[in-house]
Amino acid sequence: MTTSRTAAKAARPTYICDACGHQPPKWLGRCPECGEWGSVVESTVTTPLGAGRVVSSRMPAEPARPIATISAAPARAVPTNVSELDRVLGGGLVPGAVVLLAGEPGVGKSTLLLDVAQQWAAHSGTPSLVVSGEESVSQVRLRAERLGALHEQLYLASESDLGAVLGHLDAVKPGLLVLDSVQTISAPGTEGVPGGVTQVRAVTAALVGVAKERGIATVLVGHVTKDGQVAGPRVLEHLVDVVLHFEGDKHSSLRLVRGVKNRYGAADEVGCFEMNESGIASLPDPSGLFLTRYSEPVPGTCVTVAMEGRRALVTEVQALIGAEVQGSPRRTVSGLDSARLAMVLAVLERRTKQLKLYNREVFAATVGGIRLTEPSADLAMALAVASGGLDLAMAPHLVAIGEVGLTGEIRRVGAVGRRLAEAARLGFKVALVPPGCAPEAPKGVEVIEVSDLRSALQSAARASAAAGGDRR
Repeated sequence: MTTSRTAAKAARPTYICDACGHQPPKWLGRCPECGEWGSVVESTVTTPLGAGRVVSSRMPAEPARPIATISAAPARAVPTNVSELDRVLGGGLVPGAVVLLAGEPGVGKSTLLLDVAQQWAAHSGTPSLVVSGEESVSQVRLRAERLGALHEQLYLASESDLGAVLGHLDAVKPGLLVLDSVQTISAPGTEGVPGGVTQVRAVTAALVGVAKERGIATVLVGHVTKDGQVAGPRVLEHLVDVVLHFEGDKHSSLRLVRGVKNRYGAADEVGCFEMNESGIASLPDPSGLFLTRYSEPVPGTCVTVAMEGRRALVTEVQALIGAEVQGSPRRTVSGLDSARLAMVLAVLERRTKQLKLYNREVFAATVGGIRLTEPSADLAMALAVASGGLDLAMAPHLVAIGEVGLTGEIRRVGAVGRRLAEAARLGFKVALVPPGCAPEAPKGVEVIEVSDLRSALQSAARASAAAGGDRR
């Protein structure tokens, strides 16, 4: 009787959320932690016996050594020859490092990594292996033909079993492994369905161990949830060395690789790419994508400089003021934060006394598909709206940088010097900035410090009048 009770206690039915790993005390239709419906499944957890036992010491496999005697050469990054990805990684892929690249379906993750694998095979001197759990090798081959990625040292395999993947590693002995995707691989002997919390954790832990042991640079493709987070347990991001997010609008050619975690470099770098018919290409100088060249100055536009990680991007903000309407007018945005636009409109109408916008439709957008969410675009947004409402074109060589407060004051933002240097490189000559930013201005840029929104509008009007129809 005692033995049967012990066995029943050792193996008891429990429940776990297949999306976030939360363990509720009973089955629920909706996980209380992440809010997913139908994700709670039954799991059998074996209670460890003798948990209070003291662990005895043993001889380590390798003794500890003084730090000065340890060579850093094995941890040097190897360039992938994809310049924008190397920029985000901090110089390239470190042998033995595990990178998690997550992004929405169809954004171009597989295309980018196939190009990386081909470049690695062509320049590193070691083979690269692409394992797809979602496509057959013939389908991957068709994409490789389009990209021109048919190097003899690039190997393809289609597997969904972890044991088979490890067998390919034994046969090919690659320097780079690309696994597309980690949610499609299952680990034998581990409960749960492929893509579930238990399976993803087991597969990732096994691949991390193999990568460290053999010095294989490994890139894992990860799925994302509806809110843009990496699918699977949060521990997945802790297991890997680098976490990258691949972002982009399907209706735009612009793609961004954003660093979220990087043990070998800066975690706030951003790489820019352009999708085209022949594949994906790095954009070392993407600022031109976010500007429109006009033959004549046009009302309703203003240029600002946004920061994506450490990179300054000169970006144009456009605004169109519609006719008066009855009821609630529309506020439509594309590439901008709708809440910040609503705030800027309220401050603009209340503090300047020049515009009546409460009964007029307002449409605002960025150029080139970039998304601006930082407060530094507030001033350019306000000037674009005022330019469209007053039918006054801004000076073609003017940029505006600053955050707008609720009292109409212009607040300082970060990296003003870097922003102004990028604007000067592209030929902009006048900059409206918050107070105290003049010392950071480079040569050739006239800096006008504005303390509030009213003075900003006046300074912009004077600069436009002085421009006299000059072209960009």
